[in-house]
Amino acid sequence: MSGVQAGPLAGKVALITGAGSGIGAAAARVFAEQGAAVVLVGRRESRLRALAGQLEQAGHRAAWRAADVRDAEQVRHAVEHAVDRYGRLDAAFNNAGAGVENKPLHLLEDAAYESVMDTNVRGVWNCLRHEITVMLAAGSGAIVNTSSVGGLVASSTAAPYIASKHAVIGLTKAAAVEYAAHGIRVNAIAPGLTRSEMVDAWFAADPAAQERSCTSAPQARAADPREVAEAAAWLCSERASFVTGTTLAVDGGRTAW
Repeated sequence: MSGVQAGPLAGKVALITGAGSGIGAAAARVFAEQGAAVVLVGRRESRLRALAGQLEQAGHRAAWRAADVRDAEQVRHAVEHAVDRYGRLDAAFNNAGAGVENKPLHLLEDAAYESVMDTNVRGVWNCLRHEITVMLAAGSGAIVNTSSVGGLVASSTAAPYIASKHAVIGLTKAAAVEYAAHGIRVNAIAPGLTRSEMVDAWFAADPAAQERSCTSAPQARAADPREVAEAAAWLCSERASFVTGTTLAVDGGRTAW
């Protein structure tokens, strides 16, 4: 327990959405190990409770709140829970997101577009509004939004997803410009192919997909979720104090090609 308060996020309070698995769960561990009190937000209550319990057993400060980022009131309550529990909110990692069925644009139904935009764009919008409100009162804060390499470059059969992740970058830039004078930094990360439950299931069903996907970037592999989480933690720390309005590609060189 002696190392809990050590690290670049020592003493900070951080809210993490999509914390039930993948990059979000990895971020919960990384942020806590770097000294932050973490508030885990997601839809799967059992996973949040289990992860928070593991972190507390390891000597870290962790709380959780079940919420769907598509619902503004649920997001507001999650942010309020963080403030009620730890007294403030210093950092937020808006990581919750959704994918879309891989089909050509003209074959997709309206529901596919609406579903992915509602989570990936409205979800970030809801989080930003309530996080910034709290951070304005404190006079400082750092926010990281999860975009994707799909927010920087396009690929086929994923139009709604690509549109949503481009929109996340637009929201990030807009918020960064609006709130820089208030001591609030807003950045985005753009992960490339990252190991997750969904990706592992995809590779299991189609072994050839792993080779095709991994060779699409110079490093020729998928990222471990922790590698992506480390980038988000850095952007939330004072080590990135002069970084705002940027999108950091964490993609094994995918966007360099």
